[in-house]
Amino acid sequence: MSVDKMLLKKDLKEKRELVNIEIDRFLPRKDEYPKKIHKAIRHTLFAGGKRLRPYLLLSTYQLFADDLKPALPIAGAIEMLHSYTLIHDDLPEMDNDDYRRGKKSCHVVYGSDIALLAGDALLIYAFDAINSADIDEKLKLKMIKELAEETGHKGLIAGQMVDILSEDQQVTPETLEFIHNNKTARLINLAIRFGCYLADVDEEEIEIMEEVGKKLGLAFQITDDILDVEGDQNSVGKTLGKDKKEKKATYPSVYGLEKSKAMAEELIKEAKELLDKFGEKAELLRRLADFILVRKF
Repeated sequence: MSVDKMLLKKDLKEKRELVNIEIDRFLPRKDEYPKKIHKAIRHTLFAGGKRLRPYLLLSTYQLFADDLKPALPIAGAIEMLHSYTLIHDDLPEMDNDDYRRGKKSCHVVYGSDIALLAGDALLIYAFDAINSADIDEKLKLKMIKELAEETGHKGLIAGQMVDILSEDQQVTPETLEFIHNNKTARLINLAIRFGCYLADVDEEEIEIMEEVGKKLGLAFQITDDILDVEGDQNSVGKTLGKDKKEKKATYPSVYGLEKSKAMAEELIKEAKELLDKFGEKAELLRRLADFILVRKF
């Protein structure tokens, strides 16, 4: 393993542990009454995962600031929000997947009714975590507003809705981009934007980092689609081949595998060029961009 990869792996692990500790402290204990819902909330949340979105928030923040403590509750909120989407995505009424992060999905273990409530609870906890953070009140309101906008009917839910409607359909490149910009890229970009807000950076730098977020988010989704075709289920941690079986709108289905790979490579190249503005401080983010391209899970 190269020095660069070792440094990235170490940094990912350290930030993941910090976020896990923050979330664990914030949530009710799993043995609190009623126990079943608290166990279900923690099931997918602590099943593993890369913690990519909170990592991006914290690493963006560190481009401009040093002390991570003020950013940790917001990073935790982003991960709780993300886990809510995973629990709901896996439900039989949605993507109907029995595995997530290498373990049985929440609904398989606890039932669809409890899983639905667990996802709902994590969504609410995400807002609560931001509200409970020790940051400026105006910034809290701004983040809560943007979290609602990005995950509501004009963002995440819109992408999920069009994804459902596009099953077994021939979709245009524009429809495909709409789905994945809203389902995946916007949440990744939100994490980066929140990192900028917390560090109180200027508008020009926010715009640059938002462009980075858009490109990384779309590249992440493209590689996710590619992994569904040629990944290893034990590494990926969820059922593979479902996109093709259920005729989902994916980059390989619209563009083919080779062009999809080329598109992801170009997006990562452009993201890294934008990060060059920040010099050595952005080195780990550049390495993360490379990781997104070659990841196996």
